Formats: sequence, C-alpha cells, structure tokens
Amino acid sequence: MGNAWAGGIFIYEAGQEGAGLANAGAAALASDPSVLMSNPAGITELAGTQISANAQLILGDLRFSRDGNNQFDGNEGGNALQYLPGASFFISHQIDERSAIGFGMYGNFGLAVNYDDDWAGRYFTQEAAIIGVSFQPTIAHKFTDQLSVGIGPRIMYGYYRTEMAINNNLLGLADRPDGQLEYKDTDVGTGVNLGLLYKVDERTQIGLAYTSKVKLEFKDSPDVRKVSNPIINAALNRLDVDALQLDMNVPQTVLLSIAHQLDPQWKLLGSLGWQDWSDFGQIGVDVDANAGGVDRTVDRQYKDTWHASVGAQYQINPRLRWNMGLGYDSSAVDDKDRTVDNPMGETWRLATGVNYQLEEGLDLHLAYTLAWLGDMEDEQTKSRSGTTLSGSYHNAALHIIGGGATWRF
Repeated sequence: MGNAWAGGIFIYEAGQEGAGLANAGAAALASDPSVLMSNPAGITELAGTQISANAQLILGDLRFSRDGNNQFDGNEGGNALQYLPGASFFISHQIDERSAIGFGMYGNFGLAVNYDDDWAGRYFTQEAAIIGVSFQPTIAHKFTDQLSVGIGPRIMYGYYRTEMAINNNLLGLADRPDGQLEYKDTDVGTGVNLGLLYKVDERTQIGLAYTSKVKLEFKDSPDVRKVSNPIINAALNRLDVDALQLDMNVPQTVLLSIAHQLDPQWKLLGSLGWQDWSDFGQIGVDVDANAGGVDRTVDRQYKDTWHASVGAQYQINPRLRWNMGLGYDSSAVDDKDRTVDNPMGETWRLATGVNYQLEEGLDLHLAYTLAWLGDMEDEQTKSRSGTTLSGSYHNAALHIIGGGATWRF
C-alpha cells in the first residue's frame, strides 16, 4: 500500500475510479465509497451498502545524471523508482435516508527510492522509504436536503527506512571500503478527515474537505556496519546516535471541489487544494567522514504546495463512462533544496480512465495517470566537509496504472 513522491508525497491515485480524473472534483464527486478518502461527507450520497476494492502499480523513470560540479565518484545510480504496488479498500453503508457510515484502508502518502549501492550519491542515500497506510472509520449525516457533514478519524501506520554508505577515508589519507548505516522504525499516528458537501441545485454540488496533520515519531538504534574510521566512530558515540529520534508531520490539507452536470452525458469537475509542507519536519541522517561529523536531522526547507485540476466525465452509453483530467501541483522544494532521497518537484498530471457496469450492482474501472516532473536539478553539499553532489534528473515521470471493482447491494 505504498506510494511515491510526486508534487509532495501525496498520491491522489489509489486505484479508485477517480484516479482517471487527476483529482478533479475529488471532494464533490460521490460515485463510490472511495469518496471518504477525499471528503467523508460524500458517503451520504451512496445508496445501500457499497464496497470498492482497488489495486495500482506505479512505474517510475527517475534517473540522476552528474554534471561538471559533482565532486563524488561512482556511477549515476540507475532508475531509482522502477515499480511500486499499492492497494485500497472502501465500504459504505446507508443507515437511513440521512445518515451513513463507512470505512477505508488506503495509502496516499509515501516514498520509495532505490539507487545502485556504489552510485555517486551513496553518502546521502542508497535506499529510502517512507510509507503511510491509513485506516479511516467514517460517519456522515445529511443535516438538510442540501448540506451533508462527515468526519473520519484516521489512524496511520507509518514506516521509515534509510540506508546510506559511510565514507571511511580518514581525512582523505587512507583508501578504505565504505561502511554502512541503516535506520528503520515504525510508528502509529492519528488525525482526522472532515468534510462538507453542499448541493447548490440538482446539477451542481460543492465539496470542502480538511485533513489534519498526523505526527509520526521514529526512534531506533541505527545498524552501523564496517565503520573503520575512528573519527566517525567517535562522532557516532558523541551524538548518542543509538537513540536517534526523527519526527515527521504528515501535512494538513484543504481541498475545494465542484461537480456540475452539464447535460445528460457530460459532467464537469474542478479542484483547488493546499498542503502544509512547511510543517513536515526535519527528517534524515547526515554522516560526514572528512570532518568527522554526524547530524541527527536534515533540514528539508520545505514550503507549502498548491494543487489545481480540471476534468470531465462523459457517459458514452448507460454502461460505459469515460473519465479525463489535467492537474498541477507546485513543488515543495526549490531547486537548491532538493535532495536525492526526495527528488520531487512541480508535477503535471494527465489522466484518463473508464468505468464499465458489468451487471446490475457491479462496476469495473481502469485508469492511467502520467505524472510528469520533467527536469529537476539537484545539488547537495555535505554540511561539514563541503563536498558536493551535483547533477539533475531529466524527463522524470511516474506512470500510475490502477483498477478495481465496486459492488452495490
């Protein structure tokens, strides 16, 4: 149930039908139980009991190329994101004409990159993973014929892992094999999803949704192997790295969406969103051999991001619906602050998908999204020694394929 970085670490595509819309209308479009992930109030629009099961596969093209300012030896790391699977499950139940309950299990937050072990950036990272899987019971009530309100307490299981090489060369006077540091831990954090759904008229509805931040605290004894540099060993002991704690805040978000039924065939959709990345936290480990230092955390210098998307649904016939969407997310980092364990930038999404009613009470859906990050520069300097890794990612992109089924009883 993991996901990948893109325009932040949020992936809007969790295999559901709306994955083909680039998040357009996500907080206003209540067509299956997955709406509780975007707007808990939406389940008041779902009749009876509905179950949605989904799967997805993220294929990446994320390749680093060194430039003339690079000061580290080693290769270019290969494709850092080859594939990443995911899954989600949602259920809703109508209690009466005005109230509904639901439950969702999904992963829409996370990262996973894996470079060659001997690549040029190995002293910054070789592998990194942040995975967040959410469990969300939900209750919603329609207070008037126009206004519905929903709340979904969210429990997130978080997993963090990083692995990097340690340069054992003693002040550049000895040529020793690299050491290794691996850090991993899990934690559970809590938050809440809140939502409003308002029917302007029979053809137009507006959704407003808020998700609170989720605080995760990782504390572990790093596994340090083959460190023969006495300066590094002394620094590790001096900083008591055996009790290393890293704090991370999964950002709070706000999303405003609209859905308008233009005619019997066309529905127009749009969304505007905000994500509080400036409160993400300082997470990461920096080990620097030449100056004998170990920093507990890495200052990410993140900033808030903005999202905008437009989309449409076209009802081809009573059984077949076509989805399409275009979205944009600003970058949470400036070029000078980008890191190779988090090579994210501004992201354009182009999405499409279909929903097919196989029989009464059973829909199948399939969607594809191209998340285009383009060219991203990366220049990282060791905080103590001043040695620089410099290069860029060219034509970086994610290909997200998802599908599933929705049963209605």
